[in-house]
Amino acid sequence: MANIKSAKKRILVIDKKTAINKSRKSEIKTYIKKFETAVNSGDIEKAKGYLKDIESKLDRAAAKNTIHKNAAARKISRLQARLNKIA
Repeated sequence: MANIKSAKKRILVIDKKTAINKSRKSEIKTYIKKFETAVNSGDIEKAKGYLKDIESKLDRAAAKNTIHKNAAARKISRLQARLNKIA
């Protein structure tokens, strides 16, 4: 355990940031699952809506350095290709 005041503060800050990042990643995964369900059921309009939401959430996560920008671009690209395959 840290003894120095600044080190204690850093621990609190890191805990907050970790919770925020975990929340963002979890939200993205949830939307991807919803997208997959819509694609598998053949509901193209719902899938397009989810893809738009996923794209904005991934871009935001990449901007905040929660995930790498290339990883976000790769995920968006793969989801878009999957949607194009069924459309």
